[in-house]
Amino acid sequence: MMPRQSSKMHDTRRSRYTTVSIPITLYNRIKGLIEDTGFTSVSQFVTYILREVVADMEKEKLESQSISEEEKQKIIERLRRLGYL
Repeated sequence: MMPRQSSKMHDTRRSRYTTVSIPITLYNRIKGLIEDTGFTSVSQFVTYILREVVADMEKEKLESQSISEEEKQKIIERLRRLGYL
């Protein structure tokens, strides 16, 4: 007979989380804002917001790292010389 796993252990295997501290006043403001919105917890709301912000920041970073037209032409020329184009 196998020992039964606790639900906490099971949850840990399914996904990994860390704790982030925010000021109590901010927590309470968020808690008030999310009432009747479909968010079931402050953590769920904060995760949603952080995903949105991080995605926007990553997009901006990629756009700022775009290559110049001159660099594109150099890459195309090199690919031609290597026989890929």
